[in-house]
Formats: sequence, C-alpha cells, structure tokens
Amino acid sequence: MKNAIVILTLLIGVVCCGQDAFAKAESLFNSKDYPAAKVQFEALMKQGYQNEIVLRRLGDIEALAKRYENASNYYEKLLQLDPKNADYHFLYGGTLGLYAQQISKLDALSYIDDIKSHLKSAANLDPSHIEARWALVQFYCELPGILGGSLRTSRQYADELLELSPVDGYLAHGYIAEYDKEYKDAEAHYKKAVLTGGSMTTYKKLADLYEYKTKEYLKALVIYQEAYASLKDDAILDQIARVKTEHDLVGD
Repeated sequence: MKNAIVILTLLIGVVCCGQDAFAKAESLFNSKDYPAAKVQFEALMKQGYQNEIVLRRLGDIEALAKRYENASNYYEKLLQLDPKNADYHFLYGGTLGLYAQQISKLDALSYIDDIKSHLKSAANLDPSHIEARWALVQFYCELPGILGGSLRTSRQYADELLELSPVDGYLAHGYIAEYDKEYKDAEAHYKKAVLTGGSMTTYKKLADLYEYKTKEYLKALVIYQEAYASLKDDAILDQIARVKTEHDLVGD
C-alpha cells in the first residue's frame, strides 16, 4: 500500500511538472516570444508530449518564421492524429504551397497534387471554411493552365466565399480580376467590398489597385482620405502623406 502511494505521488508530480511546463510555453507563445516558446515546446516533445496542441504550436512557430517545410512536417503529424480535421488539412496544404514558392519551379511541381488535395479536403470537410476557399482561389488563379490552373474554378470558390462572407467574396473576385488584368472589374468588386466591410483591408485593396495597377494616384489618395474619415486610424495618415509625397500630390 505504501509503495502504491509513493508511485501515485511521483506520477502526480510528473503530471504537475508537465502542466507547469506547458503553461509556461503557452504564456511565451501568447506573448509572441516565439524563440523561447519553441524551446519550451520542443522540450515537451522530448518528454513525450506529442499531442495536438504542442504540434500545432510548433507548426505555427515555424510558419510564422517562414520555415514552411518544418511547419508542414508538424502539420502532417497533426493530420495523422486527426485525418478528418479540416483545419489540419488546410494548414498542411497551405504550408506546402508556401514552401513550394520558396523552392525552384521544377521542384515545386512535385507538391502540386498534395497542395490541391489537402486544400480541397479542408473545403469539403468544412463547408464554412473561409481560409481554405481563399487558398483555393489563389491556387487555381496562379497555377498555370497546363498544370491545372483555372480562373473558372477560382471564380467558383470565390462564389462560395460570397455565400459565406460577402466581403471575402468581393475581395476574392477582385483579386481574380486584378490577376487577369481586368482592372475595371477588379475596381467594381473592391468598391463592393468597401461598402460591405469598410475595413482597412478593403480600402487598401482598392487604393493599391489605383496606385500600382491603374496609376490613378489621385484616386488612391481619395480612397485613403475616405478610409481615414471612416476609421479614424492615425496610421492611415502615414499612407496619405506617402502617396502625396511619392506622386507629387502635395498640393491636393
């Protein structure tokens, strides 16, 4: 009986130490001290804590540091633990896609099928998964037609976004039109996004279109001014000043 109590006491001590170590790692992660958090989570891994939260945190830390190959390895392990999890399919497929952009085009070819498969799995497993549909919009838009790229398919996912989140749908359609150099269509979609969402993201997409694609600098300035009037964000004043200076609109 005494031996059993001693063993139980030791086990409780190990569990408590593990909980304390996890709490410390989580605290570091939440405070964005990612290098220190990584050390703590890796120590937990060595101690046998290869659960979903630890794997997810390590994957996220690697992704934030743009070490996408390392991130994909952690997310793949997550998938092995829960193959029906839409988020894990998205994370794995998405980081494979980002890693493919870091390597040669020839080497990237071998990842296309896996990227497509996992992003589509995420969308199919979760009919309301906005991020997966955004990734598919970009994937089919940017992939050459000879490799399966299709603006038509990209627009289909943008239509699905319209149903889930109108502002995302308008932004997605604007993105496709801009990629296809249909700038009038892009402008129309981005204007709808501004009216629907009114966020800084929507204003900036429209302003960027004017500034960098159609070279209508005064329109870009006006959009930033409208954004400031609506959002009262002092950071927008920096953009207003920049556009005026860079494009000689100081007197406007």
